[in-house]
Amino acid sequence: MTDHAAVALSPEAIEFADWMAGLAIPESELDATRTRVESVHLKAREPEGVTYREVDAGGVLGIWCEPVDSNTDYVLLHSHAGGSVVSSAFVDRKLAGHIAKAAGAPVLVLDFRRAPEHKYPAQLDDAEAAFNWLLSEGYAPGNIITIGHSIGGFIAVALALRLREKKQPLPGAIVSISPWCDLEIANETMETNAETDKILSKGILEFFRESWVGGTGIEFTDPRINLNRADLSGLPPTLVSWGTYEILAGEDEEFAARVKDAGIDTETVVVPGGQHSYVFGAGRVPEVDAAIAQIGAWVREKIKI
Repeated sequence: MTDHAAVALSPEAIEFADWMAGLAIPESELDATRTRVESVHLKAREPEGVTYREVDAGGVLGIWCEPVDSNTDYVLLHSHAGGSVVSSAFVDRKLAGHIAKAAGAPVLVLDFRRAPEHKYPAQLDDAEAAFNWLLSEGYAPGNIITIGHSIGGFIAVALALRLREKKQPLPGAIVSISPWCDLEIANETMETNAETDKILSKGILEFFRESWVGGTGIEFTDPRINLNRADLSGLPPTLVSWGTYEILAGEDEEFAARVKDAGIDTETVVVPGGQHSYVFGAGRVPEVDAAIAQIGAWVREKIKI
């Protein structure tokens, strides 16, 4: 007969049991969606010669992705996709390992807080906390590259803009992949690329937007959340990349042009036929690997890794 007497469990054991229970009967549709999105990492191949470890990065969970023989004087501070609502650092772990190998430097992937439980600016606050933690660990600000895709691509730029406004040292470079630049959700490629984008839709973006800034009183045109309304002057060298099949292609192209017009050292990597957040296919899709190689070479050249 099994003994079911009460056992004193650690908080971690209780959390683990609750998480496992959620796999069988999710508490809500959002919980079910989040669980499903966690499987996206399966589309990336595990990179060879990369080690991983979790770390508390100034109060934010981070995953170090460190290739063998990488230059640890440098680091790429990476923010994941998901519209602030879904996905996690764990989904991006493998693709970040591929980027780390291409750039020749470790990547720290942030597991920032998610909406709607944590509205804007929680995600940017977490990125800033991790950036400051890296400084406290001895990294020179110019040796930190902010990088991300989708809303993470926004964060990579918005963090630098926030630091600029505070007159604090900026990262050495920015890599913004498939960034969500325009919360007005009005660019023409929302319609013209609606059939080719297999990941995003206007409806999904509207849901993300409401989850992230709904009830905050922030207008969709506010330059704090809308990169295509922001003053982009003074940014470090910035690479912008997107796929031609995604609904964000138009606003990303506009953003890249605005960065260049602001006098910033700018590079673009446009992936023909690429989907939104194409980096999810790292290690499996030749076009993705080619784009990551270009991004890595640009980072090496700009930061002198």
